[in-house]
Amino acid sequence: MKPGSIAGYSAPQIVLHWLIAALVLFQLIFGESMGVALDAAEEGTPVPASDANLASAHYWIGIAILVLVGFRLALRLTAGAPSPQPSGTPIFDRLAHAVHWLFYALLVAMPVTGLLAYYVSPEIGEVHEIGKPLFILLIAVHVAGALYHQFLLKDGTLRRMLVPRG
Repeated sequence: MKPGSIAGYSAPQIVLHWLIAALVLFQLIFGESMGVALDAAEEGTPVPASDANLASAHYWIGIAILVLVGFRLALRLTAGAPSPQPSGTPIFDRLAHAVHWLFYALLVAMPVTGLLAYYVSPEIGEVHEIGKPLFILLIAVHVAGALYHQFLLKDGTLRRMLVPRG
């Protein structure tokens, strides 16, 4: 379906957005346990139980994010997406477009590089770790943009990601 040909997001698109956001937040907060567990394994020392559990969760949640992003992209292609609300400032509009596609790229690249670091080469973990500050930066820009639309432009952009189209 052509982007912009619908008025809002569907309920499944909204659920996937917020579910993926929650899972990414979990990864950002608790992901350091994977490094602790891997370092302990490399040094031959015991892994604290909490770190072992969180490292396992990090692994499986990363895979879940990859699968859910696949569903989200498939839904975007089949169900469409509403046109972005113009901000009135072309550079902001281009920035918003870039941020959304960078999110998709990171949402795929992070699990893939994590798996490659785990199964192929630990050096890839350095590439994987670059994603954390990038995610934090993108989230900050995304939230600032949403709040700008909500409270300064008052154009209903945030509502589209909270209330499914009718």
